[in-house]
Amino acid sequence: MTLSASEVNQLKHAPAVEGMLPVIHQRWSPRSFADREVSAADLARVFEAARWAPSSNNEQPWRYVVGVRNSGTHAKIAATLAGFNKAWAPKAPVLILGVANTRFSRNGRPNDYALYDLGAATVLITLQAVALGLTTHQMGGFDHDAIRKALEIPEDHALGSVMALGYLGEPGALADEHLIASEVTPRSRKPLSEIVFSAWGEPAQLA
Repeated sequence: MTLSASEVNQLKHAPAVEGMLPVIHQRWSPRSFADREVSAADLARVFEAARWAPSSNNEQPWRYVVGVRNSGTHAKIAATLAGFNKAWAPKAPVLILGVANTRFSRNGRPNDYALYDLGAATVLITLQAVALGLTTHQMGGFDHDAIRKALEIPEDHALGSVMALGYLGEPGALADEHLIASEVTPRSRKPLSEIVFSAWGEPAQLA
């Protein structure tokens, strides 16, 4: 018997840690989205969160191309999706392409941290989405050349991810056994000892 959306949502939450922001533990990447639109006000709020991300020299190199359901932009982004992303992502009410200007606006020199900064801004979108009762899923599986051409992205702007945004849907709506199995499988993460070092390869003593 397939779990409900609310049951899966609880299953996917990371274990609570005292002092951590709840939205960090509640954020996960579903593939089933409800047939419900996202308001323009909530879209403005998630991008307002991105606007205040840190960036190298305060360049703010991130740019987002937003397609809401039934728009030409949504259709263009959906048409470039690859692999099994084609099966579920077009059903999300909002599809977003993140890009980064790879040159500093003040002098035209290369900005080697542009994609890093785009990532920082995009993380804030995912967390603000959780705070608003929304959910997100980022994808690297899309035709980069096709999406650049379809959306007329300049060559000096690096492509980040495509993000699906909306409200959580029922796992059974995916109608694919492999996708449903992924949707209802608990998440896991590497321990801090594998990712935080006091010297290379030596786990930092954090407690």
